[in-house]
Amino acid sequence: MLVTLRTAVAQAPAQVMAGFTRALFVALAPPFPRLRVVRFDGCRTGDQVEIELDTLVKRLPWTSLITDHGTLPDGTHFFVDEGKTLPPPLRFWRHRHLLEPGPNGTCVIVDALEYRTASPLLDALLYPAMWAQFAWRKPIYRRWFGKA
Repeated sequence: MLVTLRTAVAQAPAQVMAGFTRALFVALAPPFPRLRVVRFDGCRTGDQVEIELDTLVKRLPWTSLITDHGTLPDGTHFFVDEGKTLPPPLRFWRHRHLLEPGPNGTCVIVDALEYRTASPLLDALLYPAMWAQFAWRKPIYRRWFGKA
């Protein structure tokens, strides 16, 4: 299942890329499930991010590896995280972070994620929750990087 959200911010792609820090990662966490950062290496190829999701019933580990990063010819900065250890019911996770140049030195942050469970029906049922988890980020991005 694919989920894509776009957020325009005031800073340029290179500045926004530099702002993808552990502090921003923590700030982007939704209120539920609670998230604890175990490890955050950064957003470059080979970096690893480990979190623990607290569902109030059980703590679930999640490990992602940054599998690619760079700058495209059009000035888009990007990095890709892929899930290696995922909480149930997820079986596949790929999140492309695209920081596209906008007008007048601004940027559009694109969260493009793909996820799968064991069932296309469950994928569809999870879509509203996945969309909401990433829609939560929009005002946070604007606070950190300015409103475009």
